[in-house]
Amino acid sequence: MSGHSYLTQEGYDRIKGELDGLKDTGRKEAAKAIAEAREKGDLSENAEYDAAKNAQGMLEFKINELEKVISTARIIDESQLDDSKVSILSHVRIKNIKSGTEVTYQLVSEAEADLKAKKISMSSPIGQGLMGKVVGDKVGISTPNGLIDFEILEIYL
Repeated sequence: MSGHSYLTQEGYDRIKGELDGLKDTGRKEAAKAIAEAREKGDLSENAEYDAAKNAQGMLEFKINELEKVISTARIIDESQLDDSKVSILSHVRIKNIKSGTEVTYQLVSEAEADLKAKKISMSSPIGQGLMGKVVGDKVGISTPNGLIDFEILEIYL
């Protein structure tokens, strides 16, 4: 999708808040941990110092990743979406044809995906298989557990 992060306003605000917290509080805590470890003497054999530096590196990596998401973010306006076919932000009720199990997912960007909240990435195997489909369509989706056939029962925003 051309390098953009498609986010809801809620998702954008959540990521922006997390980024601001990491830049402010996270960096201060990392610097404090490094300073405390440095005070304990010889840095060449100081495991606490090495751990603090590694934690700082991971923090900076996370900040960098969130900054990339924010810098390429496009806020999606739900009122402009078509609910006749599956697209980003669609809630899709599907039925596993073999088992009869029904589940409803919302298709979101990778940055907002949360399986516990039934929000799956539109770039996941199921998300990709559902994109553009309409109610009544039957689709075979290749998952890590093999090919699963689903029927689309309902689409709503």
